[in-house]
Amino acid sequence: MPIPPPPGIYVPAVLFFSENEDLDFPSIKSHVLRLAQGGLTGILVQGSNGEAQHLSCDERKEAIRFTRKTLDENGFENVIIIAGTGVQSTRETKKLCADACEAGAAYALVLTPSTWPPQMTKDNIIRFHREVADASPIPTMIYNFPRVTAGIDLDSSIITELAAHPNIVGVKLSCGNIGKLHRITTDTKPFEFAVFSGRSDVLSQGLLSGSAGGIVALANIAPKIHTKLFKLWKEGKQDEAMKIQAILGHGDWAVSKIGGISGVKAVVNKEFGYGNGRVRGPLAHTDLESVGAEVYKLVDDLMALEKTL
Repeated sequence: MPIPPPPGIYVPAVLFFSENEDLDFPSIKSHVLRLAQGGLTGILVQGSNGEAQHLSCDERKEAIRFTRKTLDENGFENVIIIAGTGVQSTRETKKLCADACEAGAAYALVLTPSTWPPQMTKDNIIRFHREVADASPIPTMIYNFPRVTAGIDLDSSIITELAAHPNIVGVKLSCGNIGKLHRITTDTKPFEFAVFSGRSDVLSQGLLSGSAGGIVALANIAPKIHTKLFKLWKEGKQDEAMKIQAILGHGDWAVSKIGGISGVKAVVNKEFGYGNGRVRGPLAHTDLESVGAEVYKLVDDLMALEKTL
């Protein structure tokens, strides 16, 4: 019987490119190691922040393989890899799940297709995820992110119904809906189905409602803060955890204002000295010099805490 990913903090890792937009393996390695050294439970390769839709099938597979190799060669064999595999056809999604397994991923995170929103009825959504799970050689997870699926937002009844499938073992909720998260955690068993918050600004709120942790983009910048909050929460030190939560909430907002994926890369380059901030088009490069001092101060506050841990 497949088991869900263990509780903890995971990061949808950004991917780095050279000036000619090839994979920048030295920067990817530096990033993977810093994330692992930050105490994260796992790394999501090709989540939305990993620009999966901008990669070829071969690049997707190579990014997973290189991440696994980097972890294993540096003493981080226990860090879990989840691979984003959702694309617009069931057939291709099945292939990417098989590729992810071969490249070393332990789980597949599957985004709901969204090219034809009117066709994605409840029955069609359920059929898609079940067919992918039936074919996948590794356990699958549901990825709910309305912003990147033309507004398609899976409700708690759909997710709970899918949770009954033996090879569907979790969900990443990037919708930020804590009510939905709570309904799912109370209608499923945590040892069979893991519910993860997809946003740092509601990480503690999700834990209070029974989540297994978070799969959060801000951990690209501040992995140690996230793992510290999770540790405090598990120790029952909720007041201390909520003080950190306030910093994460402001930091999450600031990075979204700076520029999302390109903003994360730009901050990583400025603060840690690797990568060049480049994204593949049509995404645009973020110029940190144009960011207001008031907004970047929130990132400075985040970095000040991160560098003490």
